[in-house]
Amino acid sequence: MAAGNAARFGENKLAAMVNGKPLIEHALEAIPRESFSRVLVVTQHKNVEAAAKNFGFETLRNEHPERGQSETIRLGTAALSDCDALCFMVADQPMLKRKTVAQELEFFCAHSKNIVGLGHNGVRGNPCLFPARFFPELLSLEGDVGGSAVIKRHLDDLLLFEVPETELCDVDTKEALEALKKR
Repeated sequence: MAAGNAARFGENKLAAMVNGKPLIEHALEAIPRESFSRVLVVTQHKNVEAAAKNFGFETLRNEHPERGQSETIRLGTAALSDCDALCFMVADQPMLKRKTVAQELEFFCAHSKNIVGLGHNGVRGNPCLFPARFFPELLSLEGDVGGSAVIKRHLDDLLLFEVPETELCDVDTKEALEALKKR
């Protein structure tokens, strides 16, 4: 998921530099490609499309990012509807490790009827994996809501995979970026 307008950041935050590389590269590096049958990056940004293609990932253009997160989720879900499950990753967690995502996927495979999200001390973060039975609800989302709306309706189906809090840190504002750089 790399199609947001980054209103709180004020510009395309995925181009912001963290430890010598753009935020989007951190996100793409965290994807264990060998663990997934397909990887699709939904974006409105040409620089993100180019970076994703450099990693060998498919891209899909979100022509209506103003419709909110739901548009990205609907586009991705529709394009990957032949899959048994979907993993939704956000592109603004530069501390997320590839190994962590691979371990989360292994955990999901052992609990494939459940929604699985990364978490720390009971607080859910991203990425989140959804079995195919949730695809109709993901496709019906509208507005600036994401998979959290589906999760809230199915809390009994949610399992969290515990990770260090630092891996869940996201960059929504320039202040958050500066705080992250100081760590």
